[in-house]
Amino acid sequence: MSGFIDGEDRHQATLFPERLDDYIAEDSAVRVIDAFIDDLDLSGLGFKIEPNDTGRPAYHPSTLLTIYVYGYLNRVQSSRRLEREARRNMELM
Repeated sequence: MSGFIDGEDRHQATLFPERLDDYIAEDSAVRVIDAFIDDLDLSGLGFKIEPNDTGRPAYHPSTLLTIYVYGYLNRVQSSRRLEREARRNMELM
């Protein structure tokens, strides 16, 4: 266990479609953002990547940065609007 809130595994096999990754188009900007953030050395950039020992687990900094960059590229500045868009996109899947 990493100490952070774990999201869904994108490579986990499901009934329809076979993988969560299959929902995202091959030319989607989300794939570029995800690959870019995955290649960053977050600790070298000053992000705290060690979870706290107490309290509710936090989201991993790479997850939060991915959402932030997605919002920036799509001109979504409000965290509440980002949440609504994420929920809407999950319902469309």
